[in-house]
Amino acid sequence: MVYRAAVVNRSWFPEALQGERVVLRRHVGGNLAAFQRWYADPDIARLARYQEAPMRPDEIDRFFAARVLGTDALAMAVHEKATDRLIGTCAFSQLDADNGSALYHITIGEKDAWGQGFGTEATWLMLRHAFETLGLHRIALYVFEFNERAIRAYQRCGFVVEGRARESIFRDGRWWDELAMSVLESDWRRIGDGPVAGAGRRTASASPAGTRP
Repeated sequence: MVYRAAVVNRSWFPEALQGERVVLRRHVGGNLAAFQRWYADPDIARLARYQEAPMRPDEIDRFFAARVLGTDALAMAVHEKATDRLIGTCAFSQLDADNGSALYHITIGEKDAWGQGFGTEATWLMLRHAFETLGLHRIALYVFEFNERAIRAYQRCGFVVEGRARESIFRDGRWWDELAMSVLESDWRRIGDGPVAGAGRRTASASPAGTRP
């Protein structure tokens, strides 16, 4: 099929994806300490976990080895470009080369970096890699209804709500929906140069090589 050929003949793992305010790089073993801190935080667990409790240290170790350093997912470290500080992680998993699709995950673990557009730019860079380099057709994700900041960021990148699992998450003493969102390559191209300066196709660059837990 067209998408199978497009995917297998291009680099799955880039060396770096450069934007105006963030740079995405492959994770290294030393990033585990940040993951241990992020995913032990109840505020992160509330937004990123089906279970209400944070991940245990041994769960984080296994997740980091298999899904962050491993090759089953394309996981990239999100660094603030001005300082090179590690502020989060994003990834594609469940690559379906036959149908040109993948599942997207992102966590901005440093809470002082929330609400500053870093996650939006990181998402745009990942979509650029998916659609322009890998030749994918569709990227999907799942997000809790109460995570309004993330939903707005996804919508700025072209994601649309295509379904919901009604009252499937219990948080803060009430039931919430889980939203299914997706963006097609054609949706993404209609946005043009991207939702934030420096994250568009003409200004971001990729150097190819070879969220929710």
